[in-house]
Formats: sequence, structure tokens, C-alpha cells
Amino acid sequence: MNPLIIIGFFLVLLIVLGMAAAMIMGNEREQKQRMMAVIKGRSGPAEGDEKSKKSEGDKRRAEIAKKLKEEDEDSGKKKRKATLESLFEQAGLKISVKKYWMFSFLSCLVFIVATKIFGYSNFVALMAGIIGLFGLPRFIVRRKINKRQKQFLEEFADALEAMVRLLKAGMPVTEAIAMASKEFTGPVGEEMMRIYDAQKVGISLPEATLEAARRMPLTEMQMFATGISIQQQTGASLSEVLLNLAGVIRARFKLKRKVKALSSEAKASAGIIGCLPFLVGGAISLINPDYMGILFESTAGKVMLVGSAIWMSMGIFIMKAMINFKV
Repeated sequence: MNPLIIIGFFLVLLIVLGMAAAMIMGNEREQKQRMMAVIKGRSGPAEGDEKSKKSEGDKRRAEIAKKLKEEDEDSGKKKRKATLESLFEQAGLKISVKKYWMFSFLSCLVFIVATKIFGYSNFVALMAGIIGLFGLPRFIVRRKINKRQKQFLEEFADALEAMVRLLKAGMPVTEAIAMASKEFTGPVGEEMMRIYDAQKVGISLPEATLEAARRMPLTEMQMFATGISIQQQTGASLSEVLLNLAGVIRARFKLKRKVKALSSEAKASAGIIGCLPFLVGGAISLINPDYMGILFESTAGKVMLVGSAIWMSMGIFIMKAMINFKV
């Protein structure tokens, strides 16, 4: 193969990876800015707010925002790539890393055998094996994480309101968390029970909630952990903080559903456009295998496949960025 083609391939690949990294970093910055704006109680910065006299509620929100900013800075300094153990905790899976890799190698073997049975070339079998080893298992774990986080958000506001009622009735915070873990099932009950169990072995409540926020990396859970930490340090009214947080969660959930309904048509169009080349190529391979066989066997055909995959990936990233609205 021509060295210039190989060099060009790697250059285009680096550009695609750079675009993906820039999109991810931009989304993280926007999420932090939105989180700070929600806690401060305004949608954008205002210069006159610092000079005006703050009420008690404004002081508490400013203190929470300051605490959250400090935690974000500390976590940014110590930020590492998510390990498999942390991903399993986020997905609620009770499997070891060894079993995960055993499943991955089994999936890789199944993909390779399937492609060889259908008579595809070694190059196609190699690509299918890579997908089976690294792609499919990660995809399953990510799907479970997203599903678990969605279930958590659906019940988290109700759990907070139940805790507020218990706190107003005079029950301690730890007992309110324990009651919430018994009344709610699913991810909310599991996380509340783990927070309560962590306290029984000597871990403080702020540390237990921060650990739960790492297992459930959502803005709402981080705000809950920060509110608990501030309440333990200052003795502020926790019921008011949790009630406001429940209202914010319900408003965000309602807005997410509205955005999902408005962008459903664009997402469907993007999915059809992204799947169309694969569907057409698969249909032609079934109807006339010799016609498509040249594309997988010849050097020029492989180069065209690689180039098409790169351009398709760029198009998918761009379409995803255009329709991925963050609330």
C-alpha cells in the first residue's frame, strides 16, 4: 500500500479523534456552568449581585456554589480515566474484571467465526473481532449505565420530597435516608441504602454522599451531596435545600422530555442516514456477493472502505452534536 495513503489515513483519524475530544470537553464545561447557575439561582452572571445585600437564602446558595466549585477543581486535578470497576458500579453490575474480559474474548471469537462462516476476508474478520472485543461489551455496559441513571432520575425527586417530610417531622437525616432506601426500589433505594450502610461502618455522611455521587455521576446527585456537606458544616436548613433541589429536578426532567419530543424527528433522520449505507451494502452482498467481494478483497477496495468509515464517523459525530441538546 502507498505510504502516502497510510499517512493520510492516520492524519484524518487524528482529526476525527480531536473533534470528538473537543466536543466532549465542551459538553463538560457547559454542564459545569449550568450546574453553577442552577445552584446560584440565576441563569447568568450579574455584576450588581456582588454589591447588593444578600438574604439568608442567597448566602446559603452562594456557599453551596463555592463548595461545589472547590470540589470540581479538586476532582479536575485528580481526574482519571474511568476504570472498569467504576463503570460496573455505575451500571449496577456485580461482575469482576476477569469475567468481563472472558465475555469480551468470547464475543470476539463469535464475531470472527461468524464472519469466516459467511466467507468474508481476513480483514473483515479482524475488524469484526475488534468490535466484539472492545465495542460490544463497552456498548452493553454504557447502555446499562444510561438506563440506571434514567431510572434514578425518575424517582430521585420523589425520594427527596419524602425525606423532606420526614425531616420536618423531626426525624434525623440518617434515619430519613434509611426510610427512603426502604420505600424506594431500584437505583434510588440501592444508593440510599449504601449511604446508610457506609455511615454504620464509621464513614461520615458527607463522605458517603460524595462517594454515591461518584457512583452516580449526575448533576442532581452532586448537588445533593454538596447540600448534605454544607448542612453538616453550617447547620443550615436541609429540608429547604432538598425541597428546592426536588423542584429543580422536576423542572429539568420536564424540559428534557420536551426537548426529546422536539428533536425526535431530527434523531430519526440521522439514524436513517447513518444506517442506510450499511443496509444497502448488506443487501447487495446478499443478492450479489461477487459484486461486493472486490471491495473487501482488493487493496483499493480496502482503502475506500477505510476512507468511507472515517467520513461516516465524522458525519455521525457532527449529526450527534447538532441534535444532542443538553439540559
